[in-house]
Amino acid sequence: MNMPVFDFHCDCAFKLLGDDRNQAGSLRKNENHIDLERAGKLPGYAQCFACFTTSEKAVVGNLSPVVLFERELATIQREVDSSSDLIAIAYTPAEIEENRQNGKMSAILTLEGTAGIDYNPELLEDLHTIGFRITSLGWNEKNPLTGSNVTGGGLTDLGRVYVREAQRLGMGIDVSHISDEGFWDILNITQAPIIATHSNSRAVCGHKRNLTDDMFRAIRETGGVAGYNFCRDFTGESANLDTVCDHILHFLELDPEGEHIALGGDLDGVEHTPDGFEGVQSYPALADRLEARGLTEGLIRKVFWENALRVLKNF
Repeated sequence: MNMPVFDFHCDCAFKLLGDDRNQAGSLRKNENHIDLERAGKLPGYAQCFACFTTSEKAVVGNLSPVVLFERELATIQREVDSSSDLIAIAYTPAEIEENRQNGKMSAILTLEGTAGIDYNPELLEDLHTIGFRITSLGWNEKNPLTGSNVTGGGLTDLGRVYVREAQRLGMGIDVSHISDEGFWDILNITQAPIIATHSNSRAVCGHKRNLTDDMFRAIRETGGVAGYNFCRDFTGESANLDTVCDHILHFLELDPEGEHIALGGDLDGVEHTPDGFEGVQSYPALADRLEARGLTEGLIRKVFWENALRVLKNF
């Protein structure tokens, strides 16, 4: 079953930094999880491109987080510009739909980790103007805004300021990677739908990066979504397309109308994906497997496309 795909999270920018990462290819054509030639075979494709930064300088050639952020943003802009016949930056859901009608894919800018902007909420307005529509507060390390799923610890006062400023500007808050304490701190102050851009079900796979049932219900109550992550570690020991379906079906037990489940593949950010899912070209196979497991075409379309567009209308 071939249908349009909206994916809330990938690390293509980090993967395609060029000589700094010694990676061959371009966004148009490469041997990674995502390229435009393969994505273009889908009847619609919108991809959130994360600019990932961390306080750990050794991640890429000892670059500072600020320089890493600048290079990733430049990489996305360059790659989109060089394939402007296939893809364009989208700022609104209406532009995503317009691009699709015109035969183009859409790129949406997002921020994963805040080290690259020095944890400064005053810089969010500039990011929003550039086109950033979703931001997390951190990655795997504790920072001046919050603790992480690795370190524990809730929001700081500055973290609360950050959440409020992002939501004032119309940016979505991403709770993937945050600590359990930080998650509930955000839920206590949010004024908008919350997105877990790339997080699975902790009931199906007990990794602390995944969402508990109560967390998923809380996201549902805000009107937000959880995007499925193809990282094997977060999927299960014998990860395959059926294991992927297990996570989605479990969320459907908590959300029978299927309004709050989406995709957030973490593609080009993970080394190993579930068996049967090799990259963006495998989405039709996943749709077929979901149909075989009992999902209607309408439900699959919600998960693959419609839920994400609906949530973005809030930002």
